[in-house]
Amino acid sequence: MAQPQPQLSHKDGALFRQVVRNFENKQYKRGLKAAEQILRKTPNHADTQAMKALILGHQGHTDEAFALAKTALNNNMKSHVCWHVYGLLYRLDKNYEEAIKAYKFALRLEPDSAPIQRDLAHLQIQMRDYDGYIQSRRIMLQQKPGFRQNWTALAIAHHLAGNYDDAENVLTTYEETLKTKPNRLDMEHWEAVLYKNYVIAESGEVEKALDHLEAVGKKSPDILGVMEMRADYLARLDRKSEAEAAYAALLERNPDHSAYYDGYIAAKGLKDGPMSEIKRAYQELAEKYPKADLPRRRPLDVLAGDEFKQAADSYLQKMFRKGVPSTFANIKHLYADTSKRDIVQDLVEGYSSGNLGAQTNGATENGDGKEESRFKSSVLYFLAQHYNYKLSRDLDKAREYADRCIELDPKSVDFHGVKARYYKHKGDLIKAAEVMDQARALDEKDRAINTKCAKYQLRSDQNDKALETASKFTQNKTGGPLGDLVDMQCVWYLTEDGQSYLRQRKLGLALKRFHQILAIFDVWQDDQFDFHNFSLRKGMIRAYVDMLRWEDRLREHPFFSTMAISAVKAYVLLSDNPDLVHGPIMDNVNGTGKSSEMSAADRKKALKKAKREQEKMEKAEAEKKAAMKAAKPMPKSEDSDTKKEDPDPFGKALLETKEPLKDAMKFLTPLLEWCSQIVEAQCVGFELYMRRKKYLLATKCLLAVNAQDPTNTQLLEYRKQLKHVLINKPAELSDKVAEIIKSEAGSLVQ
Repeated sequence: MAQPQPQLSHKDGALFRQVVRNFENKQYKRGLKAAEQILRKTPNHADTQAMKALILGHQGHTDEAFALAKTALNNNMKSHVCWHVYGLLYRLDKNYEEAIKAYKFALRLEPDSAPIQRDLAHLQIQMRDYDGYIQSRRIMLQQKPGFRQNWTALAIAHHLAGNYDDAENVLTTYEETLKTKPNRLDMEHWEAVLYKNYVIAESGEVEKALDHLEAVGKKSPDILGVMEMRADYLARLDRKSEAEAAYAALLERNPDHSAYYDGYIAAKGLKDGPMSEIKRAYQELAEKYPKADLPRRRPLDVLAGDEFKQAADSYLQKMFRKGVPSTFANIKHLYADTSKRDIVQDLVEGYSSGNLGAQTNGATENGDGKEESRFKSSVLYFLAQHYNYKLSRDLDKAREYADRCIELDPKSVDFHGVKARYYKHKGDLIKAAEVMDQARALDEKDRAINTKCAKYQLRSDQNDKALETASKFTQNKTGGPLGDLVDMQCVWYLTEDGQSYLRQRKLGLALKRFHQILAIFDVWQDDQFDFHNFSLRKGMIRAYVDMLRWEDRLREHPFFSTMAISAVKAYVLLSDNPDLVHGPIMDNVNGTGKSSEMSAADRKKALKKAKREQEKMEKAEAEKKAAMKAAKPMPKSEDSDTKKEDPDPFGKALLETKEPLKDAMKFLTPLLEWCSQIVEAQCVGFELYMRRKKYLLATKCLLAVNAQDPTNTQLLEYRKQLKHVLINKPAELSDKVAEIIKSEAGSLVQ
């Protein structure tokens, strides 16, 4: 039963306010000391107990913090401070539903509390509870109608909920309350004005949006934004001549922006027009912007035959004489058309043999020696890349041209890199990594080649070498280079590292990497929390809305799908081969590691070897940590900032799970929700659901694989597995489910 709340003396009241300030300033030790000083005199003061719990929570003592917060609530159930703190602790624990409940209870006790209302609103937008967010923002606006942020936030709430008219009305109402016209330097005002225009356009009233933009655009400091919006509206309204002029003005500002060319050509009505007209339009632009690349490159997408050959000849010779390394990257997209690919190949082979043809780009055939050398090396480099590329691959020629490049310039990083790519495509990953390391050694300050080298080393399962390579660009403080890579959220490295360990059947380390990436995506999801207040305070509304929409699609990113597919495979492998918990056990024939394919004696021998390797690895890691501590003792002043030591660097806790298939669902559920169009995601989904005996969900994955890729090599095996289940009818398969599967899968299970 709640006890009467004891009153603090004037001195202790001031001390309590000091506790609150210490917490807000993140001076947790001082705040804790002051709170304990109050509690020595008044042990049951609930608000002080709550503040102490909040400080403990931010120090990482979650269990102790919740226990103390519950004690505080028992002492005073009617304290809005206690309920607010209880909600903050749940938010800290990422239990947002419970946090919202606690905030709402606190607001019943203190309806006019702005901090509680603000925290509730931030959680509601974080959870995408738009109706609740609208209600909270309306209350905050009523409390402080003179505060512009509250008007803008309510408009955003209506906008995200799809109430475009309400959002526009809120912004218009605020504009009408202004007694003096804002000047051009008032960024917050003009951002809100353009945001209003953005809302009008998104509602589908493009004509109205254009009229509004014409009225306010000249006063806005975001000149480029206004120009882009105006050009877009004119194009959508099919006012071609005005749209053409608008895109021409944008090209004047930036002749290297690809989207402006798209808009300009579409406005001229040439999107699907005759090639001669498109060619003439780009020629005019090329003459107008002689330094721009796009008006010379883009005609190659639409031209064909002799016209394409002439334009490609001119473009390629110009790029080769300049020595532009990215020429092949600009051209390779044309290779989807085999005729264009063959023309490019013939032209560049001709340059290699000295047949330059007509100098359509105005260059003289007999340039100085330096230019000729640059031209020759550019041609050879292009051909080395050309014959390495999947649509024009000829590895013998790729090797020949790569060697000729290196003969011309033995110290070129790019030339060694293309030779390494040859070995990669040949299948010799160790040699590829070795050559790429030679390329890296030629320029040790180049982060790009360092990254490429580390990637090649990981692909060849040289994990320690890769970490050493990557460490050349990390701080290597507490936690070593791997800790730095995790802190820097270097997802590509962690993914490649995890996949390498998966190939080696070192499942503990593989799962460790995949869980680290999963945690990084969670951090990215949670990071938006700070922007709910910051973006409104700074007035960056359009960028904020774009950020929220990007966050909604966060797990559609290829980084996530690649990692999640590998993680599910690791858990399925662990479920099929429980002995892998002791370390990597490879099958001598194909590396599957299936115990059924090994004799009892071989299995026992492999298990013993795996345990020895695991112990050796753990011992080496312990010695490494001890050496690092001895070599680099941290100063006392930095002790508070040192990173926590990872208690499970090898992922043993993850590996020793009793329910690997259940743990795999952490990865599979978001994978199928956001990346259902990826065939491999549906494949791993089928395999996992079959093992979990979730036959309806497995059927759903099978149907998706069949719809997306009917020629998939695994499809026949999956059909056999499902058909086998329907014939044998295990206990987990009810008659009703069997009938549904037969009706949905149809001929796939016949």
